[in-house]
Amino acid sequence: MTDMNPPGLMISAPSSGTGKTTVMLGLLRALAEDGLAVQPYKSGPDYIDPAFHLAAAGRPSFNLDTWAMDAQLLDAVTGQAAGAEICIGEGSMGLYDGVATRGQSGFGSSAETAKRMGWPVVLVVDVGGQAQSAAATALGFKNYDSDVPFAGVILNRVASPRHERLTRLGMEKAGIKVLGSLPRRGDLTLPERHLGLIQAVEHPDLEAAIAGYASFLRENVDLEAIKYAALAGAAPAAAKLPLPPAQRIALARDAAFSFTYPHLLTGWRAAGAEILPFSPLADEAPAADADLVWLPGGYPELHGGALAAAESFRAGLCKHAETKPVHGECGGYMALGEALIDKDGNRHRMAGLLGLVTSYEKRKFHLGYRRAILQADMPGFAAGTALRGHEFHYSTILEEPDAPLANVMDADGGPVPETGSVKGHVTGTFFHLITGEQA
Repeated sequence: MTDMNPPGLMISAPSSGTGKTTVMLGLLRALAEDGLAVQPYKSGPDYIDPAFHLAAAGRPSFNLDTWAMDAQLLDAVTGQAAGAEICIGEGSMGLYDGVATRGQSGFGSSAETAKRMGWPVVLVVDVGGQAQSAAATALGFKNYDSDVPFAGVILNRVASPRHERLTRLGMEKAGIKVLGSLPRRGDLTLPERHLGLIQAVEHPDLEAAIAGYASFLRENVDLEAIKYAALAGAAPAAAKLPLPPAQRIALARDAAFSFTYPHLLTGWRAAGAEILPFSPLADEAPAADADLVWLPGGYPELHGGALAAAESFRAGLCKHAETKPVHGECGGYMALGEALIDKDGNRHRMAGLLGLVTSYEKRKFHLGYRRAILQADMPGFAAGTALRGHEFHYSTILEEPDAPLANVMDADGGPVPETGSVKGHVTGTFFHLITGEQA
């Protein structure tokens, strides 16, 4: 391990919906096509974008989260860039958006990540409906925190050569470097559903889409200037990732159970744990000799019928739970319950290891960071431990009769009713685990 990690950039924007994901994916692929080993990152708790990053760059993407992660874990995640030649991070929401109450290392903004990593910011600015005025937005973002390194802007949704010329004039007056100008294209958006983008594995032709983004960026962005801007970035040496909660971990992995934070799985493997994937949708039982069964989050609400019919999966899971631990996060937690009601009002039988009944018939949005103080043991953590995670779903709890697993709070310390559950060897939470706090 070297003392410094590769140079990098942060792709951010003034707000969501400006086109930074298109830029991110196109840039990752274009740089990879140029022969560079590119390490992607996602700032914040997003769990859909990293799978797209992997498809574009050919390297697993990791989340960097200043609210949830302490300095040691941030260093450890940074260390996953070993062997790469350049890092590209994708911001979440707007550059300076975070929460109101400080977490382990900060407030969770992309600007904090950029500062910590030393990554100059490339701001993707939607210039639709304006020209020279876009420079005022860019200048405000550049000057809001002078400690945030700033590389320049990529103009997006440019309507015409005249529109581009006027917009560039404004940027020139403001002293903002223009790294690229993307013409308006209606065919470059990624498909979405209720939690944002569809999963990468569900995209009908993801490879063609990413290749198209790369070509689009080659035609309209100064890639050499992008590479040069990254040379200002360098990151600290790495530390250790989280330790595994068991030696042999049966991990559900298919379209219904698709997400665990990559730094967790990488840390588990690095510490010698064996990850044993299985598919509940294919009616596969978890490995009988596994020490732990872990059901990640995902989209069980889209597969209620298939999960209800998966008798081998249910029998194997219940057999395991008689003597050994089972844990579920978000969608995995719902699948451990008694029943799940889909958006059409159909009730589907779940594993029945917990009494939880959830419904999507009347959707309610749940989004935000979570800090949880465990009231009981869960795999890898003793009662009394503080955990940090993130919750993002639309399900409504109809019944939650089991003992609460934790006292759960939002980022500002306010109580959250989704406490999780514990019953026998079975635990579950609505939040996705990011890390446990150091004592």
